[in-house]
Amino acid sequence: MKRLISAFIAASFLLASCGESASLWGQYATPTPPGGVPTTSPSVPAMATEPANPFVAQAVTNTAVPTPTFSEAFITQEVAALTDSTPVPTVSTPTVLYYAQSGDWLPAVAVRFGVDVSEIVSPRVLPEKGFLDTGTLLIIPDTIDRSLPFTPSLQLIPDHEVIFSATSLDFDIATYVNEAGGYLATHREYLGTTEWTTGAREIERLAYENSVNPRLLLAILDYEAQWVRGKPDSDFRINYPLGYESYRYKGMFMQLVWGVNQLMSGYYDWRAGKLTELTFQDGTRLRIDPTLNAGTVSLMYYFSRNHSFNEWLRIMDKSGGFASFYQNMFGDPWSRADMIGPIFPPGISQPEMILPFQTHSSWAFISGPHGAWERDGPWAALDFAPASAKPGCASSDKWIVSAAPGLVVRTGNGVVIVDMDGDGSEQTGWTLLYLHVAADGRVAKGEWVEQDDRIGHPSCEGGVSTGTHLHFARKYNGEWVLADGAIPFVLSGWRVFAGDKPYQGKLVKGDQVITADVNGQAWARIVREEEQE
Repeated sequence: MKRLISAFIAASFLLASCGESASLWGQYATPTPPGGVPTTSPSVPAMATEPANPFVAQAVTNTAVPTPTFSEAFITQEVAALTDSTPVPTVSTPTVLYYAQSGDWLPAVAVRFGVDVSEIVSPRVLPEKGFLDTGTLLIIPDTIDRSLPFTPSLQLIPDHEVIFSATSLDFDIATYVNEAGGYLATHREYLGTTEWTTGAREIERLAYENSVNPRLLLAILDYEAQWVRGKPDSDFRINYPLGYESYRYKGMFMQLVWGVNQLMSGYYDWRAGKLTELTFQDGTRLRIDPTLNAGTVSLMYYFSRNHSFNEWLRIMDKSGGFASFYQNMFGDPWSRADMIGPIFPPGISQPEMILPFQTHSSWAFISGPHGAWERDGPWAALDFAPASAKPGCASSDKWIVSAAPGLVVRTGNGVVIVDMDGDGSEQTGWTLLYLHVAADGRVAKGEWVEQDDRIGHPSCEGGVSTGTHLHFARKYNGEWVLADGAIPFVLSGWRVFAGDKPYQGKLVKGDQVITADVNGQAWARIVREEEQE
């Protein structure tokens, strides 16, 4: 026991179709309003060369997670929880102490620290699956590759302020935009679905559709181009406010679509353990400090996509960069997050859900895990298509049914959102997204649906779709839940497994396997059986 205590103390000092381009899931199109739009693209203004920033990326040992001071009695108690078969770091084995954050799960943490899951130990019994409880102490071998410099370890923004969480429940977008009195307050843009749309309404639409925090969208728009509290200083910043020059992404709405894609890629790839490095346009590479939270990585990734390395260092500076700018606009984000608590509470699991179509009805599993809304988003969605004698966007008499009970809180443009806790908010508890639901026969907003109640008919409505189908995804407390992650998607006993690429994947139930196929071939067919009581 004394040797175990010594090892523990020593360790404590070491680290204080949808589908693809030709698929069933379409992208936003850039519509042409009545009367047409200008077709000329202004040139990009030359960017002044910035001096090297004295801010230096920190090594991994400068963790942002505070390390508590342990008494010998406490350590004795914690070490006693370790089983005889659990490997314990020795004094000669360099280790780091890491305290799990909300949304952490072992496979992702292992990737970030460059170790195998089996090498991570804890005084507590670690779950074989699911999220780690916030604050769980992990003892990890310090073998991370230091051939690259590290990003700063300072956390810039809580996860709650990136996703569409309960911290935005009291935020009135239109009021804020109008009181700010900047360019956005008078801006209007023609969009294919909502036609002439105000700037505030565009922010609202992006927030709800992508489940991204509206405060963050406004802050980025103002930081990059002074749209919210001022006026853009050039035609370029009017047409390309985020500075990403591509005619496909011209205009404020499409620029933010591009920006949201970057934010979501950083956030959810970090969650999944897919992202460990940042690469800048000049080839500079940084290893992401493994102690960072998903929200901070989301910002780091976004700003790395369209800024030079020196600019990025300036933006990451907490006292004078984006974090300070954000707090100046909206107050302290950490206080708001603390009032809400962790996004994922201890022991969370998916409630019982059924396949979202009627029993004895033949459907096809046409797309495995892929983007929840945008193509580059989290792999949280699945696609199912009804058997049909007609290809393309033929009307269907098949019914989509509710996978779980709940309150219908939003409908329109092919969307039905069911709030499972019934409090009327998409930002709290479990919510289900049903997309491409035909207007004819669609359940109405405000209705309560029980499991297996009718939602509507599959169609091509909502977004751009080349075939009749249902796009289906889950959220919890405003965060998309990865289909093959810590809480795997399970429907009528079928568990989802992702493929190597988006849209690939399998449904597995016992020894039965159904493989996703965009053409709905025989191996993708599935019939929902009667649920057993």
